[in-house]
Amino acid sequence: MTDSKYFTTTKKGEIFELKAELNSDKKEKKKEAVKKVIASMTVGKDVSALFPDVVNCMQTDNLELKKLVYLYLMNYAKSQPDMAIMAVNTFVKDCEDLNPLIRALAVRTMGCIRVDKITEYLCEPLRKCLKDEDPYVRKTAAVCVAKLHDINAQLVEDQGFLDTLKDLISDSNPMVVANAVAALSEIAESHPNSNLLDLNPQTINKLLTALNECTEWGQIFILDCLANYSPRDDRESQSICERVTPRLSHANSAVVLSAVKVLMKFMEMLPKDLDYYGTLLKKLAPPLVTLLSAEPELQYVALRNINLIVQRRPEILKHEMKVFFVKYNDPIYVKLEKLDIMIRLASQANIAQVLAELKEYATEVDVDFVRKAVRAIGRCAIKVEQSAERCVSTLLDLIQTKVNYVVQEAIVVIKDIFRKYPNKYESVIATLCEHLESLDEPEARAAMIWIVGEYAERIDNADELLESFLEGFHDESTQVQLQLLTAIVKLFLKKPTETQELVQQVLSLATQDSDNPDLRDRGYIYWRLLSTDPVAAKEVVLAEKPLISEETDLIEPTLLEELICHIGTLASVYHKPPSAFVEGSRGVQHKRLTSSAGSGESVESPDTGSAAVSEAPPAVIPSQGDLLGDLLNLDLTPPTSTGPPPAAAPGMQLGAMDLLGGGLDSLMGDESEPLGGDIGGSPAMGAGFGAPPAAMPASFNAPISGGLDDLFDLGGGGMTMGTYIPPKTVWLPAMKAKGLEISGTFVRRSGVIQMEMTLNNKAMSVMSDFAIQFNRNSFGLAPAGPLQILTPISPNQSIEAALPLSTVGPVMKMEPLNNLQVAVKNNIDVFYFSCQYPISMLFLEDGKMERQVFLATWKDIPNENESQFQIKDCHLNSDAASNKLQGSNIFTIAKRTVEGQDMLYQSMKLTNGIWVLAELRVQAGNPNYTISLKCRAPEVSQCVFQNYETVLKN
Repeated sequence: MTDSKYFTTTKKGEIFELKAELNSDKKEKKKEAVKKVIASMTVGKDVSALFPDVVNCMQTDNLELKKLVYLYLMNYAKSQPDMAIMAVNTFVKDCEDLNPLIRALAVRTMGCIRVDKITEYLCEPLRKCLKDEDPYVRKTAAVCVAKLHDINAQLVEDQGFLDTLKDLISDSNPMVVANAVAALSEIAESHPNSNLLDLNPQTINKLLTALNECTEWGQIFILDCLANYSPRDDRESQSICERVTPRLSHANSAVVLSAVKVLMKFMEMLPKDLDYYGTLLKKLAPPLVTLLSAEPELQYVALRNINLIVQRRPEILKHEMKVFFVKYNDPIYVKLEKLDIMIRLASQANIAQVLAELKEYATEVDVDFVRKAVRAIGRCAIKVEQSAERCVSTLLDLIQTKVNYVVQEAIVVIKDIFRKYPNKYESVIATLCEHLESLDEPEARAAMIWIVGEYAERIDNADELLESFLEGFHDESTQVQLQLLTAIVKLFLKKPTETQELVQQVLSLATQDSDNPDLRDRGYIYWRLLSTDPVAAKEVVLAEKPLISEETDLIEPTLLEELICHIGTLASVYHKPPSAFVEGSRGVQHKRLTSSAGSGESVESPDTGSAAVSEAPPAVIPSQGDLLGDLLNLDLTPPTSTGPPPAAAPGMQLGAMDLLGGGLDSLMGDESEPLGGDIGGSPAMGAGFGAPPAAMPASFNAPISGGLDDLFDLGGGGMTMGTYIPPKTVWLPAMKAKGLEISGTFVRRSGVIQMEMTLNNKAMSVMSDFAIQFNRNSFGLAPAGPLQILTPISPNQSIEAALPLSTVGPVMKMEPLNNLQVAVKNNIDVFYFSCQYPISMLFLEDGKMERQVFLATWKDIPNENESQFQIKDCHLNSDAASNKLQGSNIFTIAKRTVEGQDMLYQSMKLTNGIWVLAELRVQAGNPNYTISLKCRAPEVSQCVFQNYETVLKN
């Protein structure tokens, strides 16, 4: 009979029976009883009452029984720490057992029992096991050191276990080496600045020797460790590559991807003219192709990694296009990923083959896939110029099918082709106009409107076509409304006499009748341009457009370098750095590829001027730090004079009313004077805007200064809101404290931190004699005086209490950082609870940095200490956000606007003297903010981000 019988019993009084069986003299009966206990534990029954009886069963020679007891012990030791100490002697004894399996089992279980009281007793047995004669015991002990470090890092360091672990890298057994590497890597991740894995040529040689004999997971640990090593020169790099290459033929896909990661990194060091470089490129293709014959889920992971590899080194797979052709039974997620890689590999040599395949896909039944295939044809046209004509005729053939969604996608991509190859394929416009009626998707309608506006002089009835869109203007999406406004203004500038009424109508709809700020602002800008200087309007609106780039969806180069260093991990599947999705991003290191001077290829970030190489990816969006870099490079010297603004040039026309309320002044900066003068109706556009504004903004008459004065002058920027106080939450429920319920919150008033509590007596007896004490915590919070509850609390009565706190208590790092463990005593008992305080309670009132100090400090803090977060669904503008944050002692040093995005530079100072610097990006109309935090103690960043989120959303 199988062990399933242990899960079928549901008798009452079972615990009592099990207790009797566990204390039986018969070994077989005892083993059966322990199996029943484990079965009950597995299905969620509470069998902790049997703890002493189960622990007594540890004294046995039977390995199976011992395993079961250890399993029980791991599960319940945390809830029964005092009882768990009973097992210590047995552990010590088992660590000296003659059977290596029992020694290893004991040390493995010791590492899994996360009880502080027991930890110190386990140091001696662990030390012995690390030097055990049996490799199985040593490899188990190596992993145990990492687990112990997670529980008590200081203890591990004091006991010298880290040095013993480093010695195990030189062990004669490859599995011991692999586990030692895995343990050291795990510990190094939580301590990124410690040089635990001191990789040098001798250590690397030992790892490479062990690599051939390890299990597959051991090989992965060693390969991941090798990927963190920077070779001294190209010869060492080649030597490592030669010894890692055989791993490419391993049956386990994780080993293959880890080997690819090492090779991709070390290839950067190899000169391209080296024969071995070409050989290595050829060797990398077959294992990647083989990964695509696995099941769909593995294929998807492989494809996501191949996507990164192809962006970095397309030459690896340039002859393997056929393996990325879609199969009829591929799941949609595999199809879409293959399609993406096909476009990346498309070249003049294979474009005919690719286009034939894409045209086939465009007739499939899966709508999402068809749309992507049509877009892919357009991307091929943009990427391979020689194929553009063939792509356009393919798209026209697809339009003739009259399948609605195919037509719409085709129009969207043809718009991009017009942008890439102006004055070349405009003959197809007539065909596109025939399908105007069938367009119902915003993107397709917007693309068609752009085509009509851009080529209005070639379309006889352009005004009629655009007027037909205007009829349902308010029902259109914002994208279509903006495109329609611009198209009609273009049409007016090309045919002013015929379309004056049309342009007045659209400007009126966009400014007077619309509540969308983007649309209104654009309408006002066009109105002002047309009314003041039509020649300037023509230069702005009909300016020659830059050609669109070959690949618009390439990953930004510095991010791509980091992702290549994370091949074979979740980061390579998400195409995001680990810091973007690892909770708290504690200990996440930003990795970069290393390159040699002789490699002929620069892999620096784009702003340092990368060498032009044929396969170097085109520059894309600047990295997050670039905009701040511009700010840091500005001259900080104050302006020499702050006199009145220069007088208006005599010939300048100032007749137009300032519809933007000073908006253009800030747009034009210091080089132009504020638009003022006579406020009147717009002569060119007729009546309708004649009434002047009720009050002119103060900024109209403010002197204009140079340098960074405007940027840093935030004085009088509106009233500061009050401090945000979190609502009270229940810290100690009545059921856990014999009827005493404590709820509370933390506040900071006039520089004093207070713990405000409501104590509610839900018991039947009077409560009195209250006292409070804190455990050691991250910032040394401690009561500044006794808990003042002067009168006893009667049953069903509650009382408010405010406890002032100081920050001069004993310090110990907590997890999370803002965790506070509290003990409350009264006449009944002592009760324990933990709560989390908002870190803003620790922000000092003198936390506003001088601007020069801010810039110098930001530069001085290393880039790896920078963390970036997203604050979602926040609907405040930048000024409101700044005011709200100032209430919590988060001070704005500077504000800057770049391309419609407000950037606030802020500082805050913690009670222990740590400064935190922040850059908050707020985009008008976008509810998602981006915040970058820099601090010399990066572990506080997560708490600061959570505080920002809480304050801004409440």
